[in-house]
Amino acid sequence: MPDSSSARARLGKPTRVLLKLSGEAFCRPGGFGIDTKELGIIANEIKDATRAGAQIAVVVGGGNIIRGAELAKSGDIHQATADYMGMLGTVMNGAALKEKLDSIGIDSRVMSALDIKAVAEPFIRNRAMRHLEKGRVIILAAGTGSPFFTTDTCAALRATELECDLLLKATKVDGVYSADPKTNPDATRYSELSFSEALSKKLAIMDMTALAMCQERKIPVLVFDFKISGNIRRVIEGEEIGTLLTSEG
Repeated sequence: MPDSSSARARLGKPTRVLLKLSGEAFCRPGGFGIDTKELGIIANEIKDATRAGAQIAVVVGGGNIIRGAELAKSGDIHQATADYMGMLGTVMNGAALKEKLDSIGIDSRVMSALDIKAVAEPFIRNRAMRHLEKGRVIILAAGTGSPFFTTDTCAALRATELECDLLLKATKVDGVYSADPKTNPDATRYSELSFSEALSKKLAIMDMTALAMCQERKIPVLVFDFKISGNIRRVIEGEEIGTLLTSEG
């Protein structure tokens, strides 16, 4: 396991981060669609973090609206088509988040990997970098724009393209555990892990493609509890929360 103090020290206070939000963050537990209360929580957490001085990109999932992989299991809809339908769900979440951010005074842009000019800008790397430099929050929708890739993989790809200091993986628990803490009282939380350990232990953090990309590009990943108010800001300010995944060396 990497030296926790040195890895955390090297991370310091990140200035540009990519926040990965699942679609479930937009609805109540067990719910569906977009809940305005949950949307407000997301927007205010992002606002809090921007006030701490960070440049923030957000990759949104769409599982609260449609899950392409599950839809394709019936065999009636091809996996590629189902994945495109899931991408459209992320655009809906992105549009909702932009409207809420704008309403609380945070300038934001939705950028889509699919060409939907009426509701979102196309994702162009240089334009996205410029938005960040101007202090705008960018909301990245439609995944990679290609089927068969998860939004986790999109998050790893965009974090690489945008030269982010850190990828924030928002979850419902306060880090990565050796087992499911809900069913195993002996499960222990890791303060820090290497990517190779996470891959070898097959820990359910992100999909393997996303983890491997972050390992290759040396992009640290912080897994944290998004539902604790102020946690994104705490990360920006250098506080030690969640589980930090880093490359060895």
